Amino acid sequence: MIPKDGASAPLLAIEDLAVSFGTESGRVSVLDGVNLSIFPGQAVGLVGESGSGKSVTAMSVMRLLPSPPSRVDRGRILFRGQDLLALPAGKMRAMRGDRIGMIFQEPMTSLNPTFTVGFQIAEALALHGKARGVAAHERAGALLERVGVGPAARRLRQYPHELSGGLRQRVMMAIALACDPDLLIADEPTTALDVTIQAQILDLIARLRAEFGMSVLLITHDLGVVAEVCDLVAVMYAGRIVEQASAARLFAAPRHPYTLGLMESAPKLGQRVKELPTIPGMVPPPGKRGPGCGFVGRCGRALARCAAEPPPLAPVGGPVGSSASPGHEAACWNPVP
Repeated sequence: MIPKDGASAPLLAIEDLAVSFGTESGRVSVLDGVNLSIFPGQAVGLVGESGSGKSVTAMSVMRLLPSPPSRVDRGRILFRGQDLLALPAGKMRAMRGDRIGMIFQEPMTSLNPTFTVGFQIAEALALHGKARGVAAHERAGALLERVGVGPAARRLRQYPHELSGGLRQRVMMAIALACDPDLLIADEPTTALDVTIQAQILDLIARLRAEFGMSVLLITHDLGVVAEVCDLVAVMYAGRIVEQASAARLFAAPRHPYTLGLMESAPKLGQRVKELPTIPGMVPPPGKRGPGCGFVGRCGRALARCAAEPPPLAPVGGPVGSSASPGHEAACWNPVP
């Protein structure tokens, strides 16, 4: 993936990551050879339908998948050159929430309903040795103000159920940012929020990214969200990255049929719902994926080769006649012209 501002080494590098889950019928592959790099200061969007493997990728980075039934079959996850998968549990706990923060998909199930908002933010600060006692309480209030939850003096004493969905998500952001992380992972941060609150959360992520100078991995199924926030986009399908490019290049010239299908299925201003194109079928579940391209059963451009041989993620050009670009890759035997 393209470095930002000439950075030579990625902050996070996921290399050939394969993850499987044990089931009653045996092990099934969920991620199969995921490669993704995020450079310092970059905002990278990871997009795809539900079941594509986006959240499993994020949880693998944080090492939050239960094991068993999950198992990393191969690959590395390098953070500043250090393999997170090889870290002892204690060192990983110290890394998690300190150098890498995460906003989870549903704040009501992520926040502890029995403790006040202020206690939970202060706990994150104390756990990583950033502040304790009165200092932690004051820092918690400052964080709430920074993410737009005020008046802080009252909010600190409230419990999660006393806050709206948008405010709970902001509290999650305050906890994730408490230790000034180098990387923020946001897993569907606008799910179940109305469009006005969604816009506010996205604006807040963009502002805090600039303010903290951190990298962001934004996981979403909403291409509009990606276009607004991200520098780079990785499209995921059936446990693999099938296309990645800068946001501008991807939206101008998508090369994978799945990416094009996602874009065409997004509603346009003035378009009637009954005219909205759809991608036929569903994402094949783990254990039901063939040896070739995972999209072959839903693709109108499929060749005989597609069902038998998985295409590698390789550089592709823009429209027909243009040269291949090292910053635009797609995994397709018959890419969109």
